[in-house]
Amino acid sequence: MISFTKLLTGDSYFGDKYRYTATSHEQKHGVSEGMGPVVGWNYTRKCNLKCVHCYSQSANREYENELTTEEAKRVIDDLAEFKVPTILFSGGEPLIRHDFFELAEYASKKGIRPTISTNGTLITKDKAKRIKEIGVGYVGISLDGLKETNDKFRGVDGAFDAAIKGIRNCREIDQRVGFRFTINKHNFRDVSAVMDLLETENVNRICFYHLVYTGRGADIMKDDLTHEETRETLDLIIERTLDFHRRGLKKEILMVDNHADGPYLYLKYKDKDPERAEFIKNMLQSNGGNRSGIAFANIDNLGNVHPDQFTQNHTVGNVREKKFGDIWTSTDNPIMAGLKDRKKLLPEKCQKCGWLSCCNGNFRARAEAVSGDFWGFDPQCFLTDEERAESF
Repeated sequence: MISFTKLLTGDSYFGDKYRYTATSHEQKHGVSEGMGPVVGWNYTRKCNLKCVHCYSQSANREYENELTTEEAKRVIDDLAEFKVPTILFSGGEPLIRHDFFELAEYASKKGIRPTISTNGTLITKDKAKRIKEIGVGYVGISLDGLKETNDKFRGVDGAFDAAIKGIRNCREIDQRVGFRFTINKHNFRDVSAVMDLLETENVNRICFYHLVYTGRGADIMKDDLTHEETRETLDLIIERTLDFHRRGLKKEILMVDNHADGPYLYLKYKDKDPERAEFIKNMLQSNGGNRSGIAFANIDNLGNVHPDQFTQNHTVGNVREKKFGDIWTSTDNPIMAGLKDRKKLLPEKCQKCGWLSCCNGNFRARAEAVSGDFWGFDPQCFLTDEERAESF
């Protein structure tokens, strides 16, 4: 995750302390002074929508053998013991489970910051109030375009209007809320309009996700942007980020799941604003690039532990059988061992790239989806050969 707002303006937000303060030990091991990784927890697979890019291939049905409430509480106990700072409750749709509020409140009382990744359609006024009361730090609501685009992408008519209601219900009680937007060929022309919505709906955060080819996302791989379209979209997002700043509007703009974004931004400023470029360089180097299996973890609805939510085809343990901390620190699994020191396993193109220190090989799930090789080249690295030959 890269904050264009931070890199372009210097403005600071809550998550920057996780993104831009990592020591080299943290970048490699994901643990510093006893702190564990951020955990994305797909604690249910059931969902009321049918999103075309869903990595968990969720549907509106019951799934057998999901963790019970008591099992989930034991997992939270383990995560607290391992000093996990944040749980991102996800799904499926997390609010569809009857025990969401019980578990989120339990996590909060254990000293873990609960956050939610949701489609927003189930957030009534009462639920928004309850979300705030139990101490949920942030609600990320998926919005993948304007009404027609979003509803087609989400597979249900009315999803856009319901999500907007959920956003407004959060805003009315000052619950921190933001948009989540997965960029693809069907919606990248809506990027500017959705950024307009940040202003009209008085929302202060948006995460732009690059498409990852897992689950149903693999089915729409052909609908990903070309490298030229990616660069065009980034240029637009950069200009809109600067426009918000010029007008004194506090808007946090984040890019997720493609660490080529960082070098691209640095190279744009290298000559025209060396001072800003130096700041960008320092931030990118302290971030360290992709840290799946290091500072970010995933637990699925059955208790399986994965390097990240897009790598659920690689299981490194199960929290029903072993404590999370023991699973996470073990190097018995070759994937986990490799992720903690991956540079020598990456393809030659990555090893010779001048930006490896701030990219860390980009996204393994995309590489594996296209080449069949977990350590292969991520095809959505949109840097040219000439750009890869440069460095800080």
